[in-house]
Amino acid sequence: MTQATRIMPQSNTVPKIISLQTFPVRIPFADGGPGTGGTPSRWHRLDMVLIRIEDEDGHVGWGDAFAYFCLEAVRAAVDHMIAPFVTEAAIDDIAAWNLEVQKKLHLFGRYGITMFALSGVDIALWDLKAKRQGVPLWRLFRANAPTHRPAYASLVRYGDKDLVAEQCKRALERGYRHIKLHEIAPDVIRHAREVIGPGVALMVDANCAWSMQETIALRETFRACNTLWVEEPVFPPDDYKSMEEIEKAAIPVGSGENASTAFDFMRIINAVTYPQPSMTKVGGISEFVKILAACERHGKSVMPHTPYFGPGYLATLAMLPLMQEKTLIEFLFVDPEVWLASTPKPVKGVVSASDRIGIGFEPDLDVLKRYAPRT
Repeated sequence: MTQATRIMPQSNTVPKIISLQTFPVRIPFADGGPGTGGTPSRWHRLDMVLIRIEDEDGHVGWGDAFAYFCLEAVRAAVDHMIAPFVTEAAIDDIAAWNLEVQKKLHLFGRYGITMFALSGVDIALWDLKAKRQGVPLWRLFRANAPTHRPAYASLVRYGDKDLVAEQCKRALERGYRHIKLHEIAPDVIRHAREVIGPGVALMVDANCAWSMQETIALRETFRACNTLWVEEPVFPPDDYKSMEEIEKAAIPVGSGENASTAFDFMRIINAVTYPQPSMTKVGGISEFVKILAACERHGKSVMPHTPYFGPGYLATLAMLPLMQEKTLIEFLFVDPEVWLASTPKPVKGVVSASDRIGIGFEPDLDVLKRYAPRT
């Protein structure tokens, strides 16, 4: 008897899962810049670990584990830490299964790689469940219809006023009315505001570049630029007390892409104006839905972190009917060499949930094969 069977007893009505496969994928992209910033080396490719699960009735679910710069480790975590809890199991209550796996694995790392792997499998399980019922994912959460929300162009860090201006103009030409920078130089941020004009929302993601004091010292820059939020201003990203102090200085803060589980997110919800859960890091759909409910209870607008192009992005879109009208959806403003599947992209700065079954992801298997990283 496997651990998964002990965690989730088999049911006479729920088909058991007969296979879990991982597909590492590495897709180059162009962004019009040098590809440098806060990453270990040049960032010019999208790494992801796709997860395919299949049950004994032939239904298939797809998931997406966060794997930027950690692809090999994440794949190993899925294969060796999570898969034993899935194969040969009959899983119906996915949220309960998720919590039990967290309990079993917490000794080996509560967050990070472990949670990336669990997130991907959780997404696949929910996709599978919706496909078994023949409905879009949002139907499982009693939403009545697909909906749409504004998207924002999430630019990479350029560190150059001219390059930032060029990319801002491209975003405006494509109909975006919300733009996020990853710049930390005040003159570059101010120049971006000059380029886009007063009628377009501007956000700034510092990727933890400043101290609390440095962030507050930039208050006049943020005020002059009418910045909607400043994202992850300080290191470490879980320094919630510093973010509370920044909020007291009348600087709205966005944070949460590096947090995991709804439990961890309660501290973020209490600290900042804009909580930002990441579907592929936070624990998948099971934890994401809990965070949406908590934000609703506390009157906070969710701004999901989703610079992805696989099932994690589509699973986020599938949750749109559960999000507030103020929610904005992040779209990484780069040009991938190829797309994994038919992916809904923003149209004139708006993105929509799909009415396709499950999360709406059916990959191009030839792309998975051609863009598998060589080892």
